[in-house]
Amino acid sequence: MPITTCVFDAYGTLFDVTAAARQAASEPDFAALRNDWPQVAEHWRQKQLNYSWLRAVTGAHDDFWQVTQDGLDWALEKTGHDGNAPLRERLLALYWELQAYPEVPEMLQTLKDAGLNTAILSNGSPAMLQGAVDSAGIGGTLDVLLSVETVGVFKPDSRVYDLVGQQFGCSKDEVLFVSSNGWDAGAATGYGFTTAWVNRNSDPVDRLPWSPVHVLKQLDGIPKLAGV
Repeated sequence: MPITTCVFDAYGTLFDVTAAARQAASEPDFAALRNDWPQVAEHWRQKQLNYSWLRAVTGAHDDFWQVTQDGLDWALEKTGHDGNAPLRERLLALYWELQAYPEVPEMLQTLKDAGLNTAILSNGSPAMLQGAVDSAGIGGTLDVLLSVETVGVFKPDSRVYDLVGQQFGCSKDEVLFVSSNGWDAGAATGYGFTTAWVNRNSDPVDRLPWSPVHVLKQLDGIPKLAGV
């Protein structure tokens, strides 16, 4: 079945999740972050993901903005920046303005010009996703922003992936699902999507029952995978 629908994870896939810490570290008011912003960014992201999984398996759902704040608080304490309220406030504000990766606008426009459905499917809350899309200026190339808040559980719960078929009326084999998270791409493979893992850091494949169908270094190869 030809691909009719291309669906993207948001954070780390379309949007650079390290951008907030990197930007803050470049600002004179937050020079204390200059030497260890990569560690803050890494800890922040890992705890954000860990907390989403723990909430999913325990049924203790909260929106992704709360999870994002909790992850940042852990990261700031881990790196010795806890108690710096202005830094915390600045990092959280910047998270609503994450930069898209350079190849994203042209890639999405190519898919839309070819007549494909395009969407984000993300753990992010609707307001967070809209803020990032507006900041990156890519709203015109996305048909819809699908958030886990519709079903009240984080990925990789299958109810999240169900949202794609419900939105577009397409079968699973018409969907190309793209994520920078190997576990997400793997789980979506198990669900029945054709998948692409954007492995920007050349990480090993996660040891799961399923693996991504395709592995790319960046997103400019997505149109070809979609048959464009």
